[in-house]
Amino acid sequence: MEWRSIRGSTSTMISCSKCNTRIPRLTSGVAQYRCSCCGYVTLMIETTKPALAQHHDEGQQQQQHSHRRRASSWISHMKGPSPSSSSSRNSKSPSPSLSSPLSSPSPSSSSWSTSTSTTSLIKSCGRKRAVLCGVTYKSRKYKLKGTQNDVNNMKDLLIKTFHFPSKCIRVLSEEDEQLDKNLIPTKKNIEKSLKWLVEGCQAGDSLVFYFSGHGLRQPDFKDDEIDGFDETICPLDFMEEGMILDNDINSTIVHPLKKGVTLHAIVDACHSGTILDLLYVYDHRENKWKDNSPPSRAMKSTSGGLAICLSACEDDKMAADTTAFNRNVMNGAMTYILIETIKKHSESGITYGNLLDSMLDQIQRINGERCLNSRILRKVFRHKIIQEPLLSSSKDFDVYTTKFLL
Repeated sequence: MEWRSIRGSTSTMISCSKCNTRIPRLTSGVAQYRCSCCGYVTLMIETTKPALAQHHDEGQQQQQHSHRRRASSWISHMKGPSPSSSSSRNSKSPSPSLSSPLSSPSPSSSSWSTSTSTTSLIKSCGRKRAVLCGVTYKSRKYKLKGTQNDVNNMKDLLIKTFHFPSKCIRVLSEEDEQLDKNLIPTKKNIEKSLKWLVEGCQAGDSLVFYFSGHGLRQPDFKDDEIDGFDETICPLDFMEEGMILDNDINSTIVHPLKKGVTLHAIVDACHSGTILDLLYVYDHRENKWKDNSPPSRAMKSTSGGLAICLSACEDDKMAADTTAFNRNVMNGAMTYILIETIKKHSESGITYGNLLDSMLDQIQRINGERCLNSRILRKVFRHKIIQEPLLSSSKDFDVYTTKFLL
C-alpha cells in the first residue's frame, strides 16, 4: 500500500503505484484504489501542499525467527552485538542481440558520490551500471569472511574485462570505516541502490546486480512459489529490519526492464536459486529450460527486457565460503570459480552453457579432492561441499550459442 498526494488535480485517472496501470479516479479528497491488474492498493489524497509520499513495503514488518547458515557460519545463533550505527562502509545487453558486444560508454571525469544527482549520473554512466553488495556481518556471531574479497574481485572483473566505468559501480560493503552512510549494506540502502540501478534504463543498457552474503527462506503466503518458499537475501540489519524478499527484488529490478535492456544478477548466497523469481530455470542435467511460472499467475516478467541470474545453489541448498582456492584467503566458492572461468576465456568469450559446464566440472573436482569417499569424513565435511550453481532467465534461449556478456 502506498500514499500519494496530488496538487488540486482534476484528472479522472490515476496510475497504480506498482505497475502503472491506469485506474479511474472516483472522488476528490482521500480515496483508496485497488489495481485490477496486480492488486496493489494506492491511497490518494488531494492537497495544495507539496506532495508527500510514505511507502509501506510489503513484507517489511515480517519477523524472521528461523535462520540457516552459509557454509561454515551459523545464522541459527540469536542476535550478537548490534552493529554500530556510526559504522560506514566502502564505497547486456549485448546491444539488442545477446551475442553482440556492447560499445564502450563515453568517459567522464567525475567520480560517483551520493551527492551526484541521479539524472546526471545515469546519463554519464552511459550503457553500463552495477550495484555490488558484500555483507560481512562482522559484528555478529554469524559473520562471513569472504564477502569483501568477493566484491573486490567482482568490481575488478567488471572494470578490466567488461569495461564498466568505476564511477558507475555502486559498492555497498563493510570495508574500512568511511563517512558515507549511504554505502553501508543496510536494507534501506540496498533497496535504494536497486532502484537506482534500473532507473531511467534504456535499450542497450547493461545492468549488473551482485550480492555476496547470507540468504534464507521463509514460507510463501501468496502462492507464487512452486516449492512453497520465498527466497531472501539478508542485509546487514536484517535481524532488526527484516530480509529482502524475492518478490520485492523482482518488482524492483526485473519488472522495470524495458525492451533492449539486459540485467545480470549474480547472487552468492544460500537458498539463492530463484532469488529473482524469473520464469525459466535451466536444468543442466536434461539440457533444457523448465517453467518456473508462479502458480498464482502473478506477473513476474520484465517489461520487454531480459533478466538473467546466476545463483550459487538451488533454493534448498547452502552456498560455501571456502579457502579451497587459496589457503590464506576466504572466498565465496561460486564467485571465485565464475570469475576465474570468465577471465580464462576473456579473449575468445564463453557461452552460458560452456560457462556453467566449466564451473560444474571445477566444483566436482574440488569436492572429489576432499576425501569424501569416507562416510565419516562426508559427515564432517558436509557443510563444506560446494553446491552446484543455477541459471535462470526471464526468457529461454540457446545457452550453447549465446555468449556470456555484461
